[in-house]
Amino acid sequence: MQEEKKAYPFAIVGFFVTDKEATESFRKDVTPEEVEQIKNLLKKLIFVEGVDIAIAPFVVPPEQVNDALHELADIVFSSEEKDNRWLRL
Repeated sequence: MQEEKKAYPFAIVGFFVTDKEATESFRKDVTPEEVEQIKNLLKKLIFVEGVDIAIAPFVVPPEQVNDALHELADIVFSSEEKDNRWLRL
């Protein structure tokens, strides 16, 4: 009998300092493979073996954090997105 897996939201909060606009501070050419590398690094360094994670990198103004977490949850748990490559639970 397979155990039921549960998903819990988590956040890693940081800051970046620049003299540019936030939208001008990020590379535009990040590949899906690079995002996968970041995900694997987080998974390896933060979580115990057997835990899988999904990530969606984006910048959120502090007053919009709650809405952003709900949006991410909608993406991860949407029945239309069951084949989403982020979610491998």
